[in-house]
Amino acid sequence: MNRLVVAITGATGVIYGVRMIEVLSELGIETHLIVSQSAIRNLEIETPYRKEQLRELATVSYDVDDVGAAPASGSFPVDGMIIIPCTIKTLSAVANSFNYNLIIRAADVNLKERRRVVLVVRETPFHEGHLELMLKVTRMGGVIMPPVPAFYHMPKTVDDIIDQTIGKALDLFGIDAGLFNRWGVGKETKERTIPRIAKV
Repeated sequence: MNRLVVAITGATGVIYGVRMIEVLSELGIETHLIVSQSAIRNLEIETPYRKEQLRELATVSYDVDDVGAAPASGSFPVDGMIIIPCTIKTLSAVANSFNYNLIIRAADVNLKERRRVVLVVRETPFHEGHLELMLKVTRMGGVIMPPVPAFYHMPKTVDDIIDQTIGKALDLFGIDAGLFNRWGVGKETKERTIPRIAKV
């Protein structure tokens, strides 16, 4: 099917969401994008990108408050969903099925349909409450994947570190984007360079 719901929330590290949409667009994977208001604010603070650029790259883009949109129903077939980055507030809402907007509702229905739901939780350090929420989501079938950088692929830039996280996240959906050199397979195995959207 190759259809993913991608949600971007207001945690720092919004560039992870930007890069995810870039990569999926280049790979020709159908994306259904939901961006929170806080994420739009962080996009303006942390990056040179505009929300219109993200929406142009997505196959379909939804208003975060449109709880009647297609991803709000478990009958809408997708391969899964990723929330990147994921705020603690969003983690808490997912853990407690508090479906106050389209992001949480989409995550909830994908969990109940036993589809892959990945939360790239962006916070540190974690206290007990955060960890309990992560454990709860994990028991519900979700995957918690904080953007923890690796260095075995010998990153030379921040972009290299971001790409490794995106590659690892896509691995969870069975998508090999060829964004980083893998452990134990040599240093020259990176398959493709996926361009970034133009900065404004």
